[in-house]
Amino acid sequence: MIRLPAVAGRFYPSEPEILAKQVAAFVPASDKKLRAHGCVVPHAGYMYSGPVAGAVYGAIEIPRTCVLLGPRHFPRGEPMTILTEGSFATPLGEAQIDTELASALKHEYPQLREDPVAHEQEHSLEVQIPFLQFLAKNSRFVPVLLATDRYGAIEELGRAVAKVIAAANQPVLAIASTDMNHYENDAITRVKDGRAIERILALDPHGLYDTVRGEGITMCGYAATTALLVAMQELGATEARLVRYATSGDVSGDREQVVGYAGIVIR
Repeated sequence: MIRLPAVAGRFYPSEPEILAKQVAAFVPASDKKLRAHGCVVPHAGYMYSGPVAGAVYGAIEIPRTCVLLGPRHFPRGEPMTILTEGSFATPLGEAQIDTELASALKHEYPQLREDPVAHEQEHSLEVQIPFLQFLAKNSRFVPVLLATDRYGAIEELGRAVAKVIAAANQPVLAIASTDMNHYENDAITRVKDGRAIERILALDPHGLYDTVRGEGITMCGYAATTALLVAMQELGATEARLVRYATSGDVSGDREQVVGYAGIVIR
């Protein structure tokens, strides 16, 4: 199965040369790359969130295989989904699903359902793939989408992710794709996002879950990020660092209704 691009030409350029140049411009050149267990990156249109995502991807070593965790924005398909075979096409070519690792994760956590319908129009994972293709030749990935709000299920998934990564015979990077607070003014968004980011930097999955829900923070990928933090704890991560933060208002100039973007590296 080849999953065709859903947002090429809207969230990012559909022309390969233009896309490659744009991604290159977002990724800072650095001779010193951090070895990370995981990261948190945004998934809006590149003109808004590309510099934040690029700052993260440019700061770390990108291994050949990544596990991508993101939210399912549309009410189609299963609440916890995976694909174990095929590829995602972008203007830069086809990125292959790591069938061995995806199958291992599905076996470890059977609540993940094979569901191409949920992935068909979802952009949260798609917009990460050109960065991975640009930075890691022949990159492979495991695509997981979440539309559940049950902490127990999220925690179990995070533990399963950690288990299959620990058992892999190669480095694997876990990536949580999320935007932060949505469609409030810039000042409120920065305060709310600061509270959520504080919990991420503390490597506190339950704290993030409770803060987002209790403070009314419209962070679309909070479940994915919570699962990531559980996995990071299991894998022995000890440090999280905010690489870059921005809001859409920094680009558009509209400070009345913004979306927040955070880029975080976890080691």
